[in-house]
Amino acid sequence: MRDLYSRHKSVLPQWLALYYAEPLEITHGEGRHVWDADGRKYLDFFGGILTTMTAHALPEVTKAVSEQAGRIIHSSTLYLNRPMIDLAERVAGLSGIPDARVFFTTSGTEATDTALLLATAHRRSNQILAMRNSYHGRSFTAVGITGNSGWSPTSLSPLQTLYVHGGVRGRGPYAELTDTEFTEACVADLRDMLGQARGGVAALIAEPIQGVGGFTSPPDGLFAAFREVLREHGILWISDEVQTGWGRTGDHFWGWQAHAASGPPDMLTFAKGIGNGMSIGGVVASADVMNSLDSNSISTFGGSPVTMAAGNANLTYLLEHDLQGNARRVGGLLIERLRAICAQIPVVREVRGRGLMIGIELVDPTTGEANPQAATAALEAARAGGLLIGKGGGHDTSVLRIAPPLTLTVAEAEEGAAILERALREA
Repeated sequence: MRDLYSRHKSVLPQWLALYYAEPLEITHGEGRHVWDADGRKYLDFFGGILTTMTAHALPEVTKAVSEQAGRIIHSSTLYLNRPMIDLAERVAGLSGIPDARVFFTTSGTEATDTALLLATAHRRSNQILAMRNSYHGRSFTAVGITGNSGWSPTSLSPLQTLYVHGGVRGRGPYAELTDTEFTEACVADLRDMLGQARGGVAALIAEPIQGVGGFTSPPDGLFAAFREVLREHGILWISDEVQTGWGRTGDHFWGWQAHAASGPPDMLTFAKGIGNGMSIGGVVASADVMNSLDSNSISTFGGSPVTMAAGNANLTYLLEHDLQGNARRVGGLLIERLRAICAQIPVVREVRGRGLMIGIELVDPTTGEANPQAATAALEAARAGGLLIGKGGGHDTSVLRIAPPLTLTVAEAEEGAAILERALREA
């Protein structure tokens, strides 16, 4: 393992983050478990960053990939592609967006880029509203709208980005307000921001639950209230569903549906879970927005027959087995179990989340300040106990991120909670 780590460091960028003091090589997986190169088995509560959505080595997906690869692997979007059209029809119907069109990419980052291209072309403006503490991808354009300094390595951007309040409920100047007062204050902030904006703003892009930001979220209905203001100015709403889509939150199929009073967004972006590990991202938009571009475009790898076959098989499994319902039931049990555990652990400030998207925020018990050292210690201790979790938060990364595959069983949830309890007590 040390030799592989040395090779990694000698040929890959130093900014390519790795978990653990002794980095882990995962060699194979099955269900909710993975194995490392030393043959050790782990319960996986992170799914390759919320990407192994249903299960490792799901037979239905691996069979679909194998069969499609045996026919043709690649053709590009220059040719008709039946698996891509099949999946596009299903995603369009599930999106809730009227007269929807779907464009497939290879990642969530590329989906963000596409959504921003469409919004700025449609509105003829390079001004974008984004949320503080947000994360939208790794590209030059995406980091330009990322409100989390730990993941935004440059201030240069082709866009003028205006950041508004609302993504973090428990900290900041509005934290002590009631939910209703919080929403009203954030709407007032948005109105004030728009009053200072020069010209027309193209779009607001927002994660219904901030992923990298530590699974933080506003009160239900905030984005519906924002939408009323946006409509007054003709501004588009882009819902970043890369982590919240496909039923992970349990209560809803899409994160935007917690804010559904004003109807669906103008666009939504998706990625990660739909491919169950295969590289799929995409944008759904109404036809008038999607068709805004006045020049030709293609995607060489977006909509690949193999990845589309995986997406179709994975979506079928998810719907037929009501994995959204499982996320609601098992996720509800897990979050209540963790809250009971953490009530007795002073280093834990809050357990928050929805469905199988749960964050545990760690602080210094004496000051209440973020405690990234404790988060790192808990991450290591969980691994030693046989559990893989994630880490996030603001620039301080003091939140443990828990997002298992949506097929998680009650017994596995209990097992993981017990390991987390020991890890948190060590932290």
